[in-house]
Amino acid sequence: MGEKVVAGRVDLADRRRYRGKLKECLEGLQRLLDEKRFDRPKNLMGLEIELNLAGPDGMPRMMNAEVLERIASRDFQTELAMFNLEVNIAPHRIGGRVLDQLAEELRTGLGYAHRKANEVDAGIVMIGILPTLGAEDLVSANLSDVDRYTLLNDQIVAARGEEFQLDIDGVERLTCTSSSIAPEAACTSVQLHLQVTPGRFADVWNAAQAVAAVQIALGANAPFLFGRELWRESRPPLFQQSTDTRPPELAAQGVRPRTWFGERWIDSAYDLFEENLRYFPPLLPLIDDERPLEVLDKGGVPSLAELVLHNGTVYRWNRPVYGIADGVPHLRVENRVLPAGPTVTDVIANAAFYYGVVRALAEDSRPVWSRLSFDAASRNFDTACRYGIEARLEWPRRGRFGGTEQVPAVALVRDELLPLAAAGLDAWGVEPADRDFYLGVIEERCARRTNGAQWQAATYHRARESGLARDAALAATTRRYAELMHLGEPVHTWPVGLPEPAVPLG
Repeated sequence: MGEKVVAGRVDLADRRRYRGKLKECLEGLQRLLDEKRFDRPKNLMGLEIELNLAGPDGMPRMMNAEVLERIASRDFQTELAMFNLEVNIAPHRIGGRVLDQLAEELRTGLGYAHRKANEVDAGIVMIGILPTLGAEDLVSANLSDVDRYTLLNDQIVAARGEEFQLDIDGVERLTCTSSSIAPEAACTSVQLHLQVTPGRFADVWNAAQAVAAVQIALGANAPFLFGRELWRESRPPLFQQSTDTRPPELAAQGVRPRTWFGERWIDSAYDLFEENLRYFPPLLPLIDDERPLEVLDKGGVPSLAELVLHNGTVYRWNRPVYGIADGVPHLRVENRVLPAGPTVTDVIANAAFYYGVVRALAEDSRPVWSRLSFDAASRNFDTACRYGIEARLEWPRRGRFGGTEQVPAVALVRDELLPLAAAGLDAWGVEPADRDFYLGVIEERCARRTNGAQWQAATYHRARESGLARDAALAATTRRYAELMHLGEPVHTWPVGLPEPAVPLG
């Protein structure tokens, strides 16, 4: 969730001063861009995964502080709720055997964390939304004891001025209310970072936006919430509604939600930071002592603390990130589209597809965003969230006649995007063996029309058909999912359904 924050009282003058500092930070960012002060290309990627804690019964465990104390590693951190953790993998240069290296690091780290969690009757589950979560689990009392989360909750609740309304109409319909942002904690994701130069930023961000729907179609893994089967990827509507600072009247007027796909292709990273200031009031008006323009006048590099903090409270699915490493500023595209899981192999396959296809699309002489409207990309995203791997997406028609057409997501991936992803990984210098193995996982998902969401839904329905009640079927599905997740074979190979009970001998 970002930077460490110490909660305190926020008064009216704080917001006015903070807005002034934000404008100063934005001017500082513009100067850094104009003076070409940003880091040179290093082909660096980063990876974060949000995780769930669940017991042997498949039910959530509210004990992240206790588990983190046992893990005792700075790679693992708290997340919004007590049943959440986050693991951060150090940045790697894209190339060579990086994909296998990342997979091994993740298996080692998650395996260790799982063993430590087992010591307190809990375990690590890597899944988009834990199917056994109930509304009673997602309350403010179960938020992690961290000042940032407390203050963020208080400010979003105050801005909204009333309860949050959750209304998601999918296979079934869920309607309920919440007095806090705690339902957001149900959404656990994979975040893929790519460091880029300012000159390449717009092309990479536009490419990432264009394929966000395809990422969801391939990787959907969150079909259940509060005992209801909803969209194949229910995280985006849940995240938007559970962080929505707009009462219904402002939503009706067209005020933008803080969880936002966006509304246009961009020309510069500056466009996104500027939009975040122009459209979204500050939630955490905490003022740093640094004077960014004075730091620049003296030849230094400002932290732009207020801009960074504000940027972290606007939940774009592809977010711009400003950072400093070794005294040099850099820009990253943070891709927040994918749900966690199902397995390490699936996570790395999703990453391989993303880094490959984004590289290829960003360098295309006829960019996809010059042939596909932004509104179409946004509609594609919603369609993919609803239907997952069965989605049909609007995409530029190949050939000289132009225009767009509706294409099954699996056909689009198989016929057009997988070859592009392979070419992109070649351009990064990724070893062919890694390229072929991980993109082969994506190809098999398409061939079998299977991802995490499809497996969860099919297994749940088999459990219901066998006579289990709804809650028991969800718990059994979660237990089986966790078992297969830790075995590690990719989800397209998982047998659907629950294992047959052992027959006693004699």
